[in-house]
Amino acid sequence: MAYVRPVSKTTWYLKDRNYTIHMINELTSVFIGLYALLLLWGIGAVASGDKAYYQFFLECLTSPGMLVLLWVTTIVIFYHAIAWFKVTPKAMPIQKGEEFVPGGVIAGAHYVIWVLFSLVVLYFAGVF
Repeated sequence: MAYVRPVSKTTWYLKDRNYTIHMINELTSVFIGLYALLLLWGIGAVASGDKAYYQFFLECLTSPGMLVLLWVTTIVIFYHAIAWFKVTPKAMPIQKGEEFVPGGVIAGAHYVIWVLFSLVVLYFAGVF
C-alpha cells in the first residue's frame, strides 16, 4: 500500500506564499478571458448594425457597474502583464555565445516594447 500525503482540498495554496502568488496569477487569466469575450461581443454588436452597437453595447459599457468592472479588469491586466514579464527571463533565457543575457535586460526589453506599442495604439485611437 502506497503512502498518500494528506492535502487540504480547498486551501492548500494558502500554506505557501509562492503557491498563493501562483494562484493569483492564474486567477488573473479569468479576467483576461472575460475581457476577450467582451471584445467579441463588441465585434458582434458592430456587425449587427448601428442600433445594436450604440443603444445596447455602448450603453452597457457606460453603466456604473460595467465601469467598475472595466477598471478592475484594467488593473488585473497590468498585474498579469507584469507577472508574465517577471517570468520571461526564466521561461526563455537568451544565450549569446557562452553567456546568457541578464534577466533584467530581457524583462526590460519587454517593458519597452509594451510602452512603445501602447503609445502607437493610443496615437491611432486619437488620444494624442
